[in-house]
Amino acid sequence: MKAYIYSFLIISLIACKKEEYPFNLPKNAKEILAGKSGKTWKIAWRYNDGVRMNMTGCFLTYKIKYFPEGVMEDNNGEQENCGPSLKGNWEIITNNNKKSYIKWTSDSLQEIMNTRKNRKYFKILQLEKDTLKLQYRHKQFSSESTFIDTFVPEHMNVKDRNYHW
Repeated sequence: MKAYIYSFLIISLIACKKEEYPFNLPKNAKEILAGKSGKTWKIAWRYNDGVRMNMTGCFLTYKIKYFPEGVMEDNNGEQENCGPSLKGNWEIITNNNKKSYIKWTSDSLQEIMNTRKNRKYFKILQLEKDTLKLQYRHKQFSSESTFIDTFVPEHMNVKDRNYHW
């Protein structure tokens, strides 16, 4: 009887384990991200460790532009009290587990994103013409959190974007 119960528990645990499948990049991923001559994205929603964040001020004005040549820049420096602008290079990479990332490289990353390195990886959860969803770890305040940002093209209207509780 004990063997039956243990077998049942093991099978249940295996069956209930959530498998994480990597996002399959479209063949034209670079063009979707950067367009033919550059594409600007804005944050539609941000989640910090699974909790939706309020979007005000700098979050609502933040935009990032990816260029097909592998260059990117944001508009932080153009906004009052939003910190310096980030300019650097980007590339899409896929690791051995078939998970895809946008890799940013910039000497400004150390200051802007509170990191020791001049590179940052953003796991691609979704990449379509009108949606870019990225996951990354970031040290905010005193602890490191997992963020999930959903971006949309700058011209898109997003209902309830400036979410407040």
